[in-house]
Amino acid sequence: MKKPREELQADAAERRNAPNFDALTPPEDVVRGGRTRDDFFDAILTFDSPTTVEEVAERAEHGVDAAREYLEWFERMGVVTRVTEAPATYERNEAYLQWRRIQHLQEQYSQDELLEFLQAATDRDESYATEFDVDAPEDVSITAYAREHDQRVEDVWEDVSLWMTTRRRIALLERALTGVDDGAAGQQSPA
Repeated sequence: MKKPREELQADAAERRNAPNFDALTPPEDVVRGGRTRDDFFDAILTFDSPTTVEEVAERAEHGVDAAREYLEWFERMGVVTRVTEAPATYERNEAYLQWRRIQHLQEQYSQDELLEFLQAATDRDESYATEFDVDAPEDVSITAYAREHDQRVEDVWEDVSLWMTTRRRIALLERALTGVDDGAAGQQSPA
């Protein structure tokens, strides 16, 4: 290893007064989690309704000024949409997030793998339809089904939720396989 230039080397007095490294704040206490942008992105994903800049900052555990800057940047990128001006509130752009999920599927998996995933999801969908004896999860009366089949409401609700997730997965996989991009990434999704 090369020796540092002379002006960068500690002199005798500096060597005697070396810092007490044990007294310094440990790095893991200074550096937490991922990068700031990721902290704000994660915070955005947790909200289901329009959210103020202050709430985003609190959830991300960063300052309000940083939250404002990142939210404006996310708005330019299409990740969020500004809902109100005063106070400024933002909501996720679900169309953008769905487009990103489709892009991720296309980048990470081959068409054969996507077809396997689609077949498995379709099989689950058919199984749920048979189990509940209806065509769609929205057609299930959770409390009536639980009462008729002597099951807990929570258990039936969980199964119906999984069925809805399966249906969303099928839609994403079909779009990833067909390469459909309706250009909705930068548009707000319908309510």
